Amino acid sequence: MSGRSLAVVIGAGIAGLAMAGTAAGRFDRVLLLDRDQLPDTATPRRGVPQSYHGHVLLAAGQAALEELFPGVRDELVAAGALPFDFGVALGFYRYGAVWSRVPSGLEMLAMTRPLLELTLRRRIAALPNVRIRPSVAVAGLTGDGTRVTGVVLDDGETVPADLVLDATGRGMRSDRWLGALGLPTPDVVEVKIGVRYATQLVRCDDGDLADTAGMLVLPTPPAEKRTGLALAVEGDRWLVGLGGWHGEHPTPDPDGFRAYAKSLPEPTIGDLLARAEPVTDIVAFQFPSSRRRRFELLREPPGGYLAVGDAICSFNPVYGQGMTVAALEAAALGRLLDRVPDNSGRLARAFYREAARIIRTPWQFAVGADFVYPETTGPRPRAIPLLNRYSTRLQLAARTDPELRRTFTWVQQLVTPPGALFTPRVIARVLRRRTDPA
Repeated sequence: MSGRSLAVVIGAGIAGLAMAGTAAGRFDRVLLLDRDQLPDTATPRRGVPQSYHGHVLLAAGQAALEELFPGVRDELVAAGALPFDFGVALGFYRYGAVWSRVPSGLEMLAMTRPLLELTLRRRIAALPNVRIRPSVAVAGLTGDGTRVTGVVLDDGETVPADLVLDATGRGMRSDRWLGALGLPTPDVVEVKIGVRYATQLVRCDDGDLADTAGMLVLPTPPAEKRTGLALAVEGDRWLVGLGGWHGEHPTPDPDGFRAYAKSLPEPTIGDLLARAEPVTDIVAFQFPSSRRRRFELLREPPGGYLAVGDAICSFNPVYGQGMTVAALEAAALGRLLDRVPDNSGRLARAFYREAARIIRTPWQFAVGADFVYPETTGPRPRAIPLLNRYSTRLQLAARTDPELRRTFTWVQQLVTPPGALFTPRVIARVLRRRTDPA
């Protein structure tokens, strides 16, 4: 392939694995680098501290991964992932009530992030033109002032590349790398949300959660700030995550963790923990801000280099959007590589425009919801107060209206554009429903 000899992917998380899958069909060779010693089992790893915590692959993300890795859904189910309908099998509590269970027609998979990473990593490792190098850290980039031409490893080795895909996550290392070459770096939008949470894997009799995927409890803002998730995952275990915004979070000790679960306004998660046996320790994590790097606004983005996944935009993890956005970006990059004949700034401009389109809806949803809290600071999207008032009325109505619930779920799962929530029919149904919490 002319100009498509070698692609280097930095980072073997979900974004890096998805990008490696895309590149493998379009480059002669793909080199996937990660600083961790990658495990051969579905276990969390040091370089991905969030791998201990709950992750959700939305329906749109599952479809994108299936496009990149045909048959991966069945492989995940065979490995223990649990398929479920979000509208039926997952109890959903918000605005003072458990919502009516309504079939959505959208399948999701309940699993741990390490299982998803392991499954994708095995698919990547089986490709004849892909090499995975674990325990290798990248120290910088090489370039000529207009484009990136390769990477420099921490031992001084230089690896020339036709395209570098930066999946290193939300840290700002790449800005230092680009700046050292005199290449432009993007403006950063940061919204401080003060989210902290803790997670534990447990085992127990299913009890009230028999034949379900679990329970999600979201607060009624702004008065409430605590949230909780209990999710059935592979290995006959439950993943329990508890957290909150702006100072509300559990202490990472058994008594504090159980007490926090009991404080939630819906009792299911607290009752589950009371009879559960721990499988792992409690692991805490903090996410102070959502961060978006506006590469699409650069007049001349560097050629030969693309930031992807959390390296472009990292979302509030409570909403479970990050893995899906990374998968959608990888699928979009594949289509662009098929259409754009080189790896220059032209490809970068096209990719960042497409990534911005993918990011727009989940960013507006997540940041808009976080601005319900007066403690949230940062650039406020336009019309957020009005949109949040409408969103509240919509969700109050959707608790008992099957049509609104399905429409809301399809938009939430990034399958249907958000305009579906603003049609005359939907607005009419919202306005004529009760809007006081039950």
